[in-house]
Amino acid sequence: MRHYLATVVFFAATVAHAADVFTFPLQPGPYAVGLQVKQQYDHSRVYKTTVSLVTGKPTSGERARPMQMLVWYPAAHSGKPLNFRDYYATGATEGDMTLDAATVNRLTDTQLTERTEGWPAGAQALMQPMRAVRDAPAQVGKFPVVLYAPGYSGTAAENADLCEYLASHGYVVLASASQGARQRAMTVDVEGLETQALDIGWLIAQAVQMPNADASRLAVAGYSWGGLANVVAAAKDDRIKALVSLDGSVRYFPQMVDGGTQAIPYVTPARLAIPMLYVARRPASIEELNRRKNSTTYSFLNSMTYADLYAVTMHPMAHKDFSSDGLHLARDSEFDEYSRDEVTLAYGVMARYVHRFLDAYLKDDTAARAFMENNPTANGVPRHMVSLETRRASGVAPTQENFAAQLAAQGFDKASGIYEEFKAKGATFKFAPHDINSWGYALLSSGMLAESVAVFRFGTQLHPADANLYDSLGEAQAKMGNRSEAIKNYRRSLALNPKNANAVERLKVLGVSEAP
Repeated sequence: MRHYLATVVFFAATVAHAADVFTFPLQPGPYAVGLQVKQQYDHSRVYKTTVSLVTGKPTSGERARPMQMLVWYPAAHSGKPLNFRDYYATGATEGDMTLDAATVNRLTDTQLTERTEGWPAGAQALMQPMRAVRDAPAQVGKFPVVLYAPGYSGTAAENADLCEYLASHGYVVLASASQGARQRAMTVDVEGLETQALDIGWLIAQAVQMPNADASRLAVAGYSWGGLANVVAAAKDDRIKALVSLDGSVRYFPQMVDGGTQAIPYVTPARLAIPMLYVARRPASIEELNRRKNSTTYSFLNSMTYADLYAVTMHPMAHKDFSSDGLHLARDSEFDEYSRDEVTLAYGVMARYVHRFLDAYLKDDTAARAFMENNPTANGVPRHMVSLETRRASGVAPTQENFAAQLAAQGFDKASGIYEEFKAKGATFKFAPHDINSWGYALLSSGMLAESVAVFRFGTQLHPADANLYDSLGEAQAKMGNRSEAIKNYRRSLALNPKNANAVERLKVLGVSEAP
């Protein structure tokens, strides 16, 4: 707690000299920070359509998906740091990596002139020094990995302050822009979500190849739309060990994850049995929710009963305040109920919770776990700034992976009973006849004869009219030496499908006729 209180004192000293300009309020961790900007194409995906969706004219040049990646990392030593404008300029090449330096500067200057016009402190905000040093030598060692998923159409650098802070505490942080499947702008639909989830998967592949990254300890943080895309990614990739959602859209787009007709079918609470930190904006009133037509009939967070969940509500923060990019370019007049200083302090508290949550689950830090369980005031957070709700995971998630694990633990002959238990818990996975057949033969080829018999028998219980499953069951029983049971099941197969020539042949080999 002493360290955290020291950061609050540091904040007070900082904001006293930073009127109308955002300054990250926390002191960095023990490491200097480096930044690399890497540009590659994902040739497994087409990005440019043959005709431009903007101009309607034929496109030219590389059509593969541009993947500009920012990488923050613990550095061996520091040097001259980047400023805020340097970060802002990286956004120019996210959709078109062929732009030359002069074009990048022109586009950046044009955008920033518009955003700072009539703002006396604008020039100071643009030159605000950051922490990272471009291409600094990396600190020796391997560090846990955090992937950052930006909000709707956001740049990879939209939360550079948070990413730098995490790198200073011993994390390798990777980010790429939020962009649609075939254009720089993101789309608010399932295709857009799955596209950003695929980008997260691409970042994982990059992290695996980095010598200073320990991809076995990996989390994904996301803001707004990115705080739903990371949920989609984690539902498909169990290499993701923890999630951070900064006022994520998993709360605001329940129709995408509620199991309904618009929902992504594989995104279920059972497949999200990993710890999550959800940091939320100040609560909306019932009337505001009604005006926005926000439904409260379903909560994915409440349904995540198989995961440790920490829901932290930041009362001074609006949705836009979770992006430090926005805070750097916000003027004092844009703050209403809470002042810039109060929002800045709250952003620092948010960053602190993200850091300690990651320490708890990626570094197995006991003190960090205690921090997450504490009343916020015990962590030095000012009263009335934060509300905290915690819930510990309970039960075994009814996934197919856990179903297989239960069979291995209890016995494959218990398959039917365990499956019924899982279905009662809301399991959504199903076994078609061909699924059972493939599974049974995989066991058979591995020499697990008793287990293959149990799986084929389970299949006949699920699909009692499927002739092929009885044929497969007979084959497995014959290989086990259970001649009488094999004969019985070959005959059952023939009764269901009299044209089953394989069953006729196998019965001849067993020395019996087709009929009993």
